[in-house]
Parts: sequence; C-alpha cells; structure tokens
Amino acid sequence: MGAQVNEFEENMASFLNVRHAIGVASGSDALLLSLHALGLGHKDKVIVPTFTFFATAGAVSRLGATPVFVDIDPNSYNLDLNQVENILKKDQPIKAIIPVHLFGLPVDMQHLGTLAESYGLYLIEDACQAINADIPIGSSSSVRLMKAGTIGHAGCFSFFPSKNLGCFGDGGMVVTNDDDLAGKIRLLRVHGSQPKYFHKEIGYNSRLDTLQAAVLNIKLKYLNDWTYKRRLVASVYNAAFQSAGLQGKVKWPNLCEGHVFHQYVIEIDTRDDLLHYLNDRGIGAAVYYPLPLHLQECYRYLGYSKGSLPVAEHISKKILALPIDPELTQEQITYVVNIISEFINLTE
Repeated sequence: MGAQVNEFEENMASFLNVRHAIGVASGSDALLLSLHALGLGHKDKVIVPTFTFFATAGAVSRLGATPVFVDIDPNSYNLDLNQVENILKKDQPIKAIIPVHLFGLPVDMQHLGTLAESYGLYLIEDACQAINADIPIGSSSSVRLMKAGTIGHAGCFSFFPSKNLGCFGDGGMVVTNDDDLAGKIRLLRVHGSQPKYFHKEIGYNSRLDTLQAAVLNIKLKYLNDWTYKRRLVASVYNAAFQSAGLQGKVKWPNLCEGHVFHQYVIEIDTRDDLLHYLNDRGIGAAVYYPLPLHLQECYRYLGYSKGSLPVAEHISKKILALPIDPELTQEQITYVVNIISEFINLTE
C-alpha cells in the first residue's frame, strides 16, 4: 500500500477511463470484495458460467450465496445469453450475474447489460483474462469502444504472472464508477478499518504489495503493444492451420473484434493424446478447463448431474490451449502447427 500502489491505481483508472481503480491482493479477492461490497450473501443467487476458473464461483460460495451455473456458447465459450434470459424469466430471486470474458474474448455486454437492467441485477465483470479487451457499446450509428471490466457495477482484474498484464506474484484490482462502492471496497481490503485500528466492518487482508504495483506501473506502458502482438500471433496461428489443411480436423478461434487472446485455444477430438504428444516435444500446451464447475465435487450439493450443461461438458473434453505470447515467433508457431499436423497424420 505504498506510493507506487496509489500511482498504479491512478494509471489504471486513466487507462481504463474509470473513476476508481482499487488494488487488492489477487483477482480472486477482487471478485470476493466486489460481491461483499454489493451486499451479496446468504441465500442470494448469482448466475455464473460453468466453464471458467474456479475463483468465479468460489467467491460466490464463500459469502454464503449460491452459484447458478449456466452453459456456454459453443463458439465464444462465454455465457449462453439465451439461457441466462430463460433463467431470469423463471427464477426471480437472482441477484447478480458474473460474466467472464473467457480467454480474452469479451461477452456481449450490450445485450447482457440490458438484461441485468431489466431485472434489476448487479453486474460484476470477471475481466481477469481480458485486460485491454474492447467492447462495442451503442447503436449502429453511434458506437463507442469500452474496455472489458468497465461496463458493469464492478470489474475485476488479475495480475497473476501469466496474465496479459502480470506482476511478479499475486495481485488484483477492482474498478468501478460508483463512488460508494469504491469506498466500501477500500474499507474491506484493510480489515474494514478506518482510521487504522478502528474497524467499521469485518473485512479482509487484501492489500496490493508495493513491489507488485511498481512492476505493474512499468509494464502497463507496454500493454497496448503487447495486445497488438498477441492478436498478430493469433492471426499467424490461424493462417498456419489454414495452410496446413487442417480444416475439419482442428477448430481454431475466430479473430473476433476486441479479443486479447489471453489463451489461444483449439478443439480436437483426440485432445488428451495430442496434449501428451505436444508436451513430449517441448510444447507447453495445457487444458483450460478439464471439468466444468457444475460437476466439481464441492458443488454436488447443488444437484447438477452429467448432461445438465452439455455444451461445456463437451467442450471440456476437446479444448486445448497452445502457447501464446507477444514474442512468439513465426518459426515457433510453424513448429507447433507442424507437430499438430504430424500427430493427426499419424493417428488417422
């Protein structure tokens, strides 16, 4: 909580064009403090995607609220907004929605924002994988681009080292345009104390380390360039898959507007075998995520079963993340695609 933290908060608020940016200990804490500050608690229901990192639902459960899992769109891997709308029509007690901009691809926030407003719901954006992603808002005659995390009541970011903007350890941030909400989160991150040693609420120890803020202040200057390069790497991957003639054998991502490619993911039927084949040849591929949240052991009490959310269950068996980094070279990308092509030829 030193001077560099204040500086980073000001820099991020300016970068994202929001009134408040509050540094916290992690992206997981950013979600937890946002929900707490908005008053979410026991028996409240919160819509979350089943296909995401555990922290999204974990924050809901830690406050005694109940996650309502929703399936995903098979192309974007984000929340299926039609299913969200159906749930809202049937289940009025829903109090909030947490859209996850998964792998760096933004959710359709215009549509979701309209739904949330219609039902009087809180909207907490999980932008932990999507810093600097652009989202078009407005009519066809007057569209403006807003950054992921800046549209809902609160937006949550992670600065885990592997993120597009990463520090040297754990770090996170909540952004908002709501003065009262920002004040509440600032209170909660220091055990609810104001002034020091006088506690208005029971809060958390969720401070952003000064060292991490110092690192992030420097790296933030390069984020726009890194984002451009990530999109370029994704386009080179796509062209390489096309040239290798792998249409129908591998599904690769579309170059959607606003995507920042925190992960570059493909789908293939023989995912597990391909993963081992790549790893054995020095290619750091990985699976995000092997088991949807509604099927996790800790959520058995909610009563979901296999087949409840079929798209996520199907995708989780086929999806594979390939190496992506702003400095990935054409030769490295070609090597990865050639090895995948070699694997397919051997196994057909």
